[in-house]
Amino acid sequence: MSQQGYDFFSFSRSLGKHSRVLVSPEQLENFQGLLTSQQLNHRLINGNLGATFAEEFAQRQMQRLLMPITGKGRLTTDRYYTHEEITNYINDLAARYPSRVYVKTVGWSYEKREMKTITITNGDGRPDKKVVFMDGGFHAREWISPAAVLYVIDQLVEKFEENAYLLKDYDWVILPVVNPDGYEHTQTGTLARIFRKTRQPYKLLGQTCYGADPNRNFDFHWNEEGASSNPCVDTFAGPTAFSEPETIVVRDLMHSLADRGIMYLTMHTYGNYLLYPWGWTSDLPDTYDQLDAVARAGGDAIEAATGTVYTVGTSTNALYIAAGTSNDYAYYAGFNISITMELSGGGVTGFDPPASSIDEFVTETWIGVRAMAEKVIEMF
Repeated sequence: MSQQGYDFFSFSRSLGKHSRVLVSPEQLENFQGLLTSQQLNHRLINGNLGATFAEEFAQRQMQRLLMPITGKGRLTTDRYYTHEEITNYINDLAARYPSRVYVKTVGWSYEKREMKTITITNGDGRPDKKVVFMDGGFHAREWISPAAVLYVIDQLVEKFEENAYLLKDYDWVILPVVNPDGYEHTQTGTLARIFRKTRQPYKLLGQTCYGADPNRNFDFHWNEEGASSNPCVDTFAGPTAFSEPETIVVRDLMHSLADRGIMYLTMHTYGNYLLYPWGWTSDLPDTYDQLDAVARAGGDAIEAATGTVYTVGTSTNALYIAAGTSNDYAYYAGFNISITMELSGGGVTGFDPPASSIDEFVTETWIGVRAMAEKVIEMF
């Protein structure tokens, strides 16, 4: 919750797109009065978010008791998984498919959780293939993001025969959860569910506030517009660029892959957007036409298959200005195509789709990812 007593869960520059705001009970009357004075239509969609989260938390605990996993075999889309379960799963894939799947420890989070990538190949042993680098779980509360990434992994590994053409000339390097500390924190109880940032503590006027926004922490137009220097707000850029060990891991991966890296794809939620650089300015990048073609291929495929419409454009012009993001940094670091995919939202906040929606959301996401990959293969 911001110091003003409210937080915007969604906000868009696009006409016709609604915004969703969390308001403290103390500020509800004032906030509604402000909206009325500005002649803005509004409605209260949940009068007690804490109670809703408490009920969801109890349901998740029951799901885990009824559907435990050992880390072996395929994950289902029936529930969300912990960081440990995700790590065990990719380790098991590497053990079961040693000629096509490789798992590597690439770093450690602030709270010393192991961060691993999974590299998926077709097993032909060809060195120096082009690379698609994909990640999920930047923001702690965006649980559907790692779920969608896991589904992509499943499609490329377990359904290899159907998707082998995506691996003929490309290796896929995937980091399922960029922010494991924050992700785990959101699973500890109702009050933590909407937490967004990392978990490194920072102090402000004697108050301890946790974490920086990892998607404002990259050293490309760091801490400019759309980011904050206040450690107690959700868009805190950190005290310095790359202050968070998690963003250092992503940075180092980008640079290690940049000579082969063609597409960077980062999964977020929510809002149905396919966004590309720039996020720090409304100016268009030099290769705008290539970026737009790939993003539109994904959006068109999703709409044709499901009817869901994705807004396509630069981050600033389609959504809002945000400096210091991984999307901009990857493009700056040499990836030809760099895209942020903002998945569909669900639940009360947009960040809490029920487990019953996971399968629908991740299969829809895969349609877009596959189409974008096909376009990249065609172009590069």
